[in-house]
Amino acid sequence: MRLLVVEDDRDLNRQISSALEAAGYAVDRAFDGEEGWFQGDTEPYDAVVLDIGLPKRDGVSVLEAWRKAGRTMPVLILTARDRWSDKVQGIDAGADDYVAKPFHMEEVLARIRALLRRAAGHASSDLQVGPVRLDARAGRVTVDGQPIKLTSHEYRLLSYLMHHAGRIISRTEIVEHLYEQDFDRDSNTIEVFIGRLRKKLGVDIIKTARGLGYLVGVDEAPPAR
Repeated sequence: MRLLVVEDDRDLNRQISSALEAAGYAVDRAFDGEEGWFQGDTEPYDAVVLDIGLPKRDGVSVLEAWRKAGRTMPVLILTARDRWSDKVQGIDAGADDYVAKPFHMEEVLARIRALLRRAAGHASSDLQVGPVRLDARAGRVTVDGQPIKLTSHEYRLLSYLMHHAGRIISRTEIVEHLYEQDFDRDSNTIEVFIGRLRKKLGVDIIKTARGLGYLVGVDEAPPAR
């Protein structure tokens, strides 16, 4: 999953971004409204953390511009605790949720997980496909109850595929949602990660749709006779 953090306080931006990266997300950063608007308008983010009080262009107008342009990614806005009007403006502009400053980082992480779940149509932070279970809250993967050790990139890839289980995901989409903006993107590396995941999981849930991409799912058992 690839996220954007738009916050002009560089220390806070770094803290939020570092926490999200530690939780297994790819994170891009912007430090003013113009930069944030442009990145959100041109890159396919899975979710955005957006401060309301930004220089050059305020967060509400950035969000309104995204929604008018048809950008539907979930947006979590950051507001001042004593400015209830900011919360109302943000929600009316198209925000999906808000967190008031000062906040606990665990709350931001929990709300991001919830937004990503809802966007993918899931009600729980536990994703299950066959014997493979991904606990997004703990960042843990198990197969038949046994923990599987994955690298950060392997976890990101599996998480994205499992959030969109049952849908064919192209290599291009995977690359766009797996790597930060300044990462050296190479779609050929996806095949390497897929191969490693299949080997580590040891079960056949990652299918190749030849010429189209990959799909996570299990083969349905034939009907009993």
